[in-house]
Amino acid sequence: MTQQLTWLATVLGNAGLKVAEVPGWQNRGRPSPMGTVKGVMCHHTVGPKSGNMPSLNVLINGRLGLPGPLAQLGLGRDGTFYIIAAGRCNHAGEGNWKGETNGNGCFIGIEAENTGGHRNPPGPNEPPFDPWPEVQLDAYRRGVAAILAHIGTSEKMCCGHKEYRLPLGTKPDPHTIDMDQFRNEVKAIMDGTMLPRPLIKNKDSHGRPTIRRDGAANPKFLVEEVQRKVGFTGQQVDGKFGPSTESRVRQFQRDHDLVPDGIVGPKTWSALDVV
Repeated sequence: MTQQLTWLATVLGNAGLKVAEVPGWQNRGRPSPMGTVKGVMCHHTVGPKSGNMPSLNVLINGRLGLPGPLAQLGLGRDGTFYIIAAGRCNHAGEGNWKGETNGNGCFIGIEAENTGGHRNPPGPNEPPFDPWPEVQLDAYRRGVAAILAHIGTSEKMCCGHKEYRLPLGTKPDPHTIDMDQFRNEVKAIMDGTMLPRPLIKNKDSHGRPTIRRDGAANPKFLVEEVQRKVGFTGQQVDGKFGPSTESRVRQFQRDHDLVPDGIVGPKTWSALDVV
């Protein structure tokens, strides 16, 4: 059965965001229908430390005691929105935001990939929480702004799970994000006063183009160079910038304190040069 929120992919895509449509999302949702959508609720996944969207299967299928889908949208560490469901999802529980108490029925849930610092205790030289890549935060703000604009409401109808869920203090997500500041930034985007993130330059100082997954113009010899630099050997070095290459590039970027977006631009080329 086709669900209510089939506009999600178009709205996010038109906002210039990276979108990955999970197969079957248009027909996925809980048996009870959504009501009128009033806003957006922000979460974090409490998932693994590594990977772009390792919690995806849990968000689709649910977990022990809580059947899926667990959110309409998953937000990867590289800023990709994974569209999971067009119907009602189990993401909110009991709570209240601006008088709205039916969280699952009137809020779109976004689960952003982040450990939350709870299931993965940090090592001696690691931060106490999983830092948010700016590319992910930027997409978070812009995705929320696009949805709120589409449903015709203001930034005030964006809330964190930690603000909605009762009793207050029950939920910490999204951790370390100041929701008042987040809403102000969403408002600035909706008002057109927040400048977009600067685009990655098309070439570095040596003339090497920025390359990315499935880029039609990726020079094969440069993809092979990247693959060797990030640890591929033998037949793995095939000159094709597919999912496995993107994953390995993201890990390289994390290891070198770069934004883990899987895109080989000037900063990543510079880091690869010294490997």
